[in-house]
Amino acid sequence: MSEARHPGQIHDGFLPGRHGIDAYGNGGFRFGQMSHRGSILLLPSGIRAWEVDAPAAIDARSLAPVLAEAEGIELLLIGTGADIVFLPDPLRQRLKAAGIGVDAMQTGAAARTYNILMAENRKVAAALIAVA
Repeated sequence: MSEARHPGQIHDGFLPGRHGIDAYGNGGFRFGQMSHRGSILLLPSGIRAWEVDAPAAIDARSLAPVLAEAEGIELLLIGTGADIVFLPDPLRQRLKAAGIGVDAMQTGAAARTYNILMAENRKVAAALIAVA
């Protein structure tokens, strides 16, 4: 993510508020009349840049912002890219202990599911790995 401010780009790695995903692909996402190249976390507090670029990089540290907002999240959708990759059991158990259910799926499916559940005002969050 560039430090320069460009209209229509996510700034400082964070966009407050809940926003649906308008488009995904080409290595990024469009949401809230903005765009971002790279992976993102969609949390109750807003959308933030996420340094993860492959499922193997998903760990407790990369999901720390999710755990920090656990009281506002009942379900975490994990978009693992073009292929479905399941999280290691210890990480699933850590999220479960925080009261967060987890569902891993392809990024496109996770983005669409997030939009539906957010529109239903459910306590949903998403961790989406960007796809080409």
